[in-house]
Amino acid sequence: MTRHALPLLLLGLLAFGPREASAQPQPSADEFVPVADAPPGEQIPAINLVGAAYGCGWVELVGYVWTPGRRMSQAERDLAELEQRRS
Repeated sequence: MTRHALPLLLLGLLAFGPREASAQPQPSADEFVPVADAPPGEQIPAINLVGAAYGCGWVELVGYVWTPGRRMSQAERDLAELEQRRS
């Protein structure tokens, strides 16, 4: 009996699960309902925020690459100077 119970249960979930999931109750007036047409003054300009986030990311990336490069250049100059003094 248990050998056939799991496949039957899965078949039942596949057959009746989507129908039960789509029959959800509508929200009442007391619950949150998203506003479809918000006034322009209450909308967030997402493109500006995304642009600012990407801009900050690029500035940080350039700084992260530039700083070690500058330090390596200084270290190479110091090593060249030490080798020149040694000779």
